[in-house]
Amino acid sequence: MEDLKYWLAFSQFPKIGPKKFDQIRHHFPSLEYAWQAFQSEFIEAGLPDNLVEEFIQRRRTINPDEELEKLNKENLKVVRIIDDNYPKLLKEIYNPPYLLYYKGNLDNLTTQTLGVVGTRKITPYGKQVAELIVSQLLEQNFIIVSGLALGVDAVAHYICVQHHKTTVAVLGGGLDNANVYPGANRFLANTILQNNGLLISEFAIGTMPTKFNFPLRNRIISGLSKGVLVVEAGESSGALITAKFALDQNREVFAIPGPITNNLSTGTNNLIKSGAKLVSNVQDILEEFNLQEITSSKFSPEIIADSPEETLIIRYLQNDQKHINELVRLTNLSITELNSTLMLLEMKGVIQNIGNMIYILK
Repeated sequence: MEDLKYWLAFSQFPKIGPKKFDQIRHHFPSLEYAWQAFQSEFIEAGLPDNLVEEFIQRRRTINPDEELEKLNKENLKVVRIIDDNYPKLLKEIYNPPYLLYYKGNLDNLTTQTLGVVGTRKITPYGKQVAELIVSQLLEQNFIIVSGLALGVDAVAHYICVQHHKTTVAVLGGGLDNANVYPGANRFLANTILQNNGLLISEFAIGTMPTKFNFPLRNRIISGLSKGVLVVEAGESSGALITAKFALDQNREVFAIPGPITNNLSTGTNNLIKSGAKLVSNVQDILEEFNLQEITSSKFSPEIIADSPEETLIIRYLQNDQKHINELVRLTNLSITELNSTLMLLEMKGVIQNIGNMIYILK
């Protein structure tokens, strides 16, 4: 680990990505030598002239010893791509980060991991579904990986810590306290650590969370996971970028269906049309991994009706099956409210669509 400070120093110049860093590491006898090398030597290593010139200028402002001090001051750890404990799944992807910063328990990435992502503008339906499915996944001993963002990400992490389960948050900026983003979720980040969880990022200390960082962050979420579940997403949601990375990385992609009248279901419904696995309960996910449901869900709601809308629907289905049009008339719910509630009740296993939009109690 003698050359660790030079790994840290190079990571402060993000334009030298994994491929270029690999060129440097194999061209020079050591990273210490590389850090002090002349411009001509970098060009001999195959780096573009303009990049080398910019790096030489930037290098003057970086002190490797100070980078090591900052790491210790922020109580951060790092894992290099050459280390035995570098996440194995992540190493399989195209262009994996050569250095990862982290806080917490890196061993969380050696077990069954699943990415859970979705819109920041989560609806009540999305929140209920996320809570339900994540709870079921926790019961099956999955480790949930997400991005600490507002909305679906935060709900997924919160469910984990509420049940004292570990979870992994991948950040789009540095892990130093000043750059944990969003600020509203800093308490959540600390709670994740208190529950033996993990915060991780490829971005160096002091890196601000800019919009250009989040697609890079998304490839890490999918890269650390055996599959990705998209709970709720609009047509241009960042969660769809994570799903695309998952496909490129040969990971499983799952999606929760949503009402066709809701724009925040457009992305997930399109994913399903494109071949993503439709998820209505945890068994749909377990089947793709050739797993059996190992326990009954302790986290399933004990009370069947969790909302006035559910109470109405259950009341009218107790004596007989009903077509959706009849339920609209009886409940006075809007078609959007009715569709969302019916879908949620189906996912809970309370009701069943027996065909042609006719519903019965199970």
